[in-house]
Amino acid sequence: RYPQTYFEGGVALAAAEVARVEKQWQEEAMVAVNAVKSAGQLREVKVKPVTVKSDLIAEAIISTAKRNKCDLIVMASHGRRGLKRLLLGSETQQVLTHSHTPVLVLR
Repeated sequence: RYPQTYFEGGVALAAAEVARVEKQWQEEAMVAVNAVKSAGQLREVKVKPVTVKSDLIAEAIISTAKRNKCDLIVMASHGRRGLKRLLLGSETQQVLTHSHTPVLVLR
């Protein structure tokens, strides 16, 4: 969670850089979302692509899925194990634990 300042490579960013980075992230998110949408449409799966900006990632995913009455949440796993997983936590794990919508995890 980064409430006021974003960090890229451990360096605090100026406001103009924050705006640039957020725009870049939004563009990258749309590329990923559109790729998933296209893959779903090829298989005749109903897909409603959305992007959400939030500091609370797991909560945003769960509330967005609930608000849009999603049948399934699909997420990726980094495959961390052992101590790293315990120390770093996992947005995927939080969604799995707290969501009432089924979650499919891809590794």
